[in-house]
Amino acid sequence: MRNCVAWLIASAAILFVSGCAGSAVNASQQELPIPDTTTSVSMGDLRIGALDLVQIEVFGVDSLNGTYQVSFDGTMKLPLIGEVDVIGQTPSELSYELEKLYENQYLQNPNVSVVIVESVGRRITLDGAVRSPGLYPVTGSISLLQAVALGGGPDTNANPRKVVVFRQIDGSRHAAAFDLVSIRNGKSEDPMIYGNDIIVVDGSNINEAYSNTLRSIPLVALFLAF
Repeated sequence: MRNCVAWLIASAAILFVSGCAGSAVNASQQELPIPDTTTSVSMGDLRIGALDLVQIEVFGVDSLNGTYQVSFDGTMKLPLIGEVDVIGQTPSELSYELEKLYENQYLQNPNVSVVIVESVGRRITLDGAVRSPGLYPVTGSISLLQAVALGGGPDTNANPRKVVVFRQIDGSRHAAAFDLVSIRNGKSEDPMIYGNDIIVVDGSNINEAYSNTLRSIPLVALFLAF
């Protein structure tokens, strides 16, 4: 799991540096943007997140039907059309996209049905210099301090002054860096964490590519597109 998240973040490093001039929001806890998966209230509007199980059915073409798991980087590999970026889309949005992809190359007037079989959008990922990295279920929203505590807190090699939260916002990946020491001391607000967030604690024991990516993100508590 650690390698999957490390690959995701390392592959985004160059894009992040070029996107740091993108949109940012006020650092107030109440105004930090929430992820796509929490903006919907009905099952029909539920957005697809990393590690979700999604059932795809193409009417009249049984060989294309199946249940697929979304990867950590938000893609699914489908028959004929290969990898498709699906994260942040509703089932109806993905259905429309798949119909276009199949129609452009293989099928005439395809009818594609998309259903989220199992959503893990109410889990967070903890990685980096924490005592117990992994996936953790969350009920409602929790703060960053509480989220890091789920993983046993920072380990002995951690740099608690650099904790990065990766989040899907408006269909794009964003990141923000926070100082846990300032938060504990009451000098900075404790931001809210939501399902599908990826939290990475910097530290001396993480690999070089991973560390360079984290340190390229400015400590400004603003979610920037990357």
